[in-house]
This record gives sequence, C-alpha cells and structure tokens, in this order.
Amino acid sequence: MNSKVENLTGSFDPRSYDDWVSVATKALKATPFDKLKSTTADGIVIEPIYEGNPAPAPIGARPAGAPWAIVARIDIPGNKTANAQVLDDLVGGASGLDLVTAESPNAGGFGLTISCDGCVKTLLAGVHLDLIPIRIDAGHRSADVGRLLLGVAAEQGKTLDLAVIADPVGLLAATGRLGAKAEEAIAAAAAAAKDFPGTALEADGRVWHAAGASEAQELAGILATAVTYLRALEAAGFDLADAAKKIGFTAVADQNQFRSIAKLRALTLLWGRVLEACGVAPAAPRLHVETARRMMATRDAFTNMLRTTVATFAAGVAGAGSVTVLPFTQGLGLPDAFARRIARNTQSILIEESNLHRVADPAAGSGLVDTETQDVAELAWALFQAIEAEGGIVAALRSGSFHAKVTATAKTRLDAIAKRREPVTGVSEFPNIGEGAVAVMDLPRPTPKTVAPVEHVTAFVPHGLAEAFEGLRDRADAAGVRPRIFMANLGRIADFTARSTWSKNLFEAGGIEALTNDGFASIEALSAAYKASGARAAVIASSDAVYEAQAVAAATALADAGCEILYLAGKPVDAAAKDAYSKAGVTGFVHVGIDVVATLSGALDELGA
Repeated sequence: MNSKVENLTGSFDPRSYDDWVSVATKALKATPFDKLKSTTADGIVIEPIYEGNPAPAPIGARPAGAPWAIVARIDIPGNKTANAQVLDDLVGGASGLDLVTAESPNAGGFGLTISCDGCVKTLLAGVHLDLIPIRIDAGHRSADVGRLLLGVAAEQGKTLDLAVIADPVGLLAATGRLGAKAEEAIAAAAAAAKDFPGTALEADGRVWHAAGASEAQELAGILATAVTYLRALEAAGFDLADAAKKIGFTAVADQNQFRSIAKLRALTLLWGRVLEACGVAPAAPRLHVETARRMMATRDAFTNMLRTTVATFAAGVAGAGSVTVLPFTQGLGLPDAFARRIARNTQSILIEESNLHRVADPAAGSGLVDTETQDVAELAWALFQAIEAEGGIVAALRSGSFHAKVTATAKTRLDAIAKRREPVTGVSEFPNIGEGAVAVMDLPRPTPKTVAPVEHVTAFVPHGLAEAFEGLRDRADAAGVRPRIFMANLGRIADFTARSTWSKNLFEAGGIEALTNDGFASIEALSAAYKASGARAAVIASSDAVYEAQAVAAATALADAGCEILYLAGKPVDAAAKDAYSKAGVTGFVHVGIDVVATLSGALDELGA
C-alpha cells in the first residue's frame, strides 16, 4: 500500500455497540428502542443494530472470482420459435440454459414440447453443446428428455454439462399426484442417475417457497428431500460420496435481500452438516437459484424488475453457481424477447459492471447476516429433524403435517399484506391505476404428456404475494366504468396531504380511482365540487384538529349532496367523535391497521363492481 495513503479508520474515534444504541435512542425521543426490532416469518428477531463478526468465515458455495452461470429460462412452445430465443439468449449474454417442458410443475401452462431427438436438434440447432451448461426441468419426463439430449450430444461427439431436474418429491408436492408410489418413483430416479454424468436428482425449494414457506421451512423441505435422495442413491449402488455429487439444489431468492442471503448461506452449512453426519467430507452444494415466483406482480409489472434485481444480487452474494431470473412479465403470460433480455441483462450488469462475483461471500462478517444465517440454519435443522422423526419428507406429505405448517405461514403473511403491514410496491403501495397493457407472446398452450396418478397427497398451491389486491383490480376493471371516489380534502395542504395521499393509495390499490384536489375554501365549495365529480363515494381527509372544527359539517354537506358511501381517513379520537361522524353521514373509517382487502372489497360491492 502507498505509504502516503492515510488509514481512514484511524481518523475516527472507535464507537461501541452501546454508543450506537445511545445515539439511536436519543434520535427516537419518546419511541422505545425496541420498536425498531422486527420478526421474520420464522420468529427470528431482527435487531436494529448488530456488532460485526471479528472473525468472518466465508461459507459461500461459489469460489471468489468465478462468475455464476447466467441461465436463461426456455419455455416457449414450438421448438423452432424456442430455438430463435435460445440463440438470442446466448448471443445476448446467457451462459446456460434452463429447458422447461410442458410437463414441469414450474411451466406455468407453457413449456417446451420435446418428444424425440429431432425435437432436441431443432431446439438446440446452432448451439455448442459442449460449452453450455443445461438444466432439464421436465417433471416426470426429466430423465427421458435428459437421455434424448445425451444421445444428440453423443451423435455430435460432444460432452454435456447436464443437470437433470428429476424431483419426484417436489412433483408430488406441487401437483398432489404421481404416476407411481413415491418410493417407487424415487427408486427409479435414483437408478436412472447412473445414465447421467452430472446431477440427476434435484432437491428443489421452489414448490415450498411458491406456496408461502418461510426461510427455515424452505430449507427443511430441501434438506429432507436431499436426504431422501441420498438414501435412494445409496440403495441403488452409489457410495455416499458419489451419491452426494448426484444431487443438485435449487433454492429461491426473493425481494428480501438480507434474508435471502442468509437463507442461501445456511443451505451450504446444512448440507455440509448432513455430509459430515454421513462420514463424507463436507462439500459445497451445486446450487442453482431462481428468483421468486410469488413476488412477481401482474399489476405495474415493471416493478418486478426492482424485485428481481434485489433477488439476483442476493443470489450472487450468497454464492449461487447459477441463476435464473424470471422475466418481469412472467405472471402475465409467456414473456417476450424484451422481458427475457431484461432478465439476462440484470445478471450481466451485476457481473460485468458491478463485479459482484469477485469476492467470496462478501456478507461474511456482517453481524446481521452471520447471525441470521446461524439462526435460520438452526431452525431449519430442527424442522428437518421433525420431518425425519415422522418418517421422512414423503411421510410428512402423506400426513399433511408439512403442508399445514407452510399453509399457516402463508396465511399469516397474506394477512399482513392484506392489512398493508407488509407492502407490495406498485400493488398495495403506490399503485399505478392508469397503467397500460404489457406485451407478452401470443402462442397456443401445449398439451403436456400425463400419466395415470397412483399416489395422491394435498398439493402445495402457489400464492402470489399480490393476488388479493390483483383480484380487486380485476373486479374494478371488469366494471366497465372505473369506480371513483372523491377526495374531500379539508383545511390547508399541510393539514390533509398525509392522510389524503395515504387514502388515495389505499383506494387505488383496489382499482378505485381517487379524484384528488388542493382542498376547498369553504364547505359550500366542497359540496359543489363533489356534485360536479359524479362520484358516488367520498373520503374526508385532514388532521384531527381540522376534523374537530369541520368534519361533521363536511360529512353533513356531502350526505346532503347525495354521497352514498362516505369514509373518514384516520381513527376518531374517541367514541363520541366516532358517533358524531357516523350520525353526520360517515359510513366507514380508513386508517392504519384495518383489513384493507376486506374494506376495498366492501367498497367495490357498494359501488357495484
């Protein structure tokens, strides 16, 4: 280091944890410091301030300096059309392919149609097969499609870097059925692993995450599935060290950056612990990460770019070996070339411009991330042990115990979203009620090949975080004429702006257009403006002080002007005030803590939507 370069850390006085708490407490004034704490879906308390780890230990699954593979999702029906997208992706920066067929539980109603080696040749025409890692995600046909690819590669004298996403456990959980008893399907997949040079069974967390699982629940499901496959591979004749190499891992990163980083790091720790317990030297998992399906909104879909960027950042920091970014229109239909280009470029920028791959596990040493990594790993291990005690993941699926745990977690989260305690940008917060249509590909949906079900369990149904609000928006759009609500803003701009803005976002999150204004000089002017608006509903918005002086008169005037549905923004200061407002014509109150979805649904009912 140049001796002239000053050590900047020596320019500042050292500050202890207590110093930071003292400063924060002073800034909070009357608010207790503990109010800054939050709790994860697993019950882990997130502290406001952490001390850094003085002895950080990198645990990422990818070595420093090695970029992850940018894996493009290929799910377009029609192999010629799909081939054009394959070539576009590879020329545009992709370094791997995720071939998703119509039989995959992750196909979303679309997917490739691959039934013969001619299909493979058409799909991958012009591709240097020996240079591109390929994933085969074909549900119950993954092994069959994998063999077709190996045959084409052998014919061309090429060696494939192939990951076969055979996951009978995940398929059973996602669809609720299998074409054989679960034990038989798992044994067959383990026997087929001998046909493939790379990973041949996948412990896939996407089904658990999409259904609403917490971080620890997703990890427990992944780990229990991997151990089930490890046993099956040993029974098929593999020694444990070789069996471990046959298992790949797919996990999910979502919009919660630090939580995703901690979860993915914890997976590496957990798999190492399993291998150690089996007498096998711990090794990093072959980790593929996909951005979360449940966070993809169908409203203001461009905000999905923000979410997928955060998720990709988390995956890269946490050491993913490969990443698939779902295109931002994934929830609307079959993404077009533009959406797929954005998905590629999200990764390319983080690698080529941000150099995110240069450091191994850059989160190591972070007090928050190291602590949460350890906490979520311990919780996941306890859940995994509970699954094992029940007889393994298949037994837990048959009994419904794991389904019950995930469903309860999902309900708690969706309830918090319904009350806007957990915001969804562009949907429940800052909705864009005037958004235009977003382009997707218009192609016929393929018919997947099916098998007669033999095994049945309760399926893990995916739930989008925004689905309740999206349902309200759909109702409002279907009304023909958009429902509207008049903003009865009282007093000065400084008096009403906070509650008026909050209320506007509230009602437009349900597809009800808020007709806003800069307030009124008199109650008469308010009444006249309401009549001119043509709206059937209104919301009075201002400060408590203005309410005391004007709210009853405003409510009376609005009711006299024909207002059928009248809200007041904020909680009444006491029961007497509430009674007075109600007698004057107020039919409801909107404020922080209400069930927003229920309130908006009721408003749409009254407005005839």
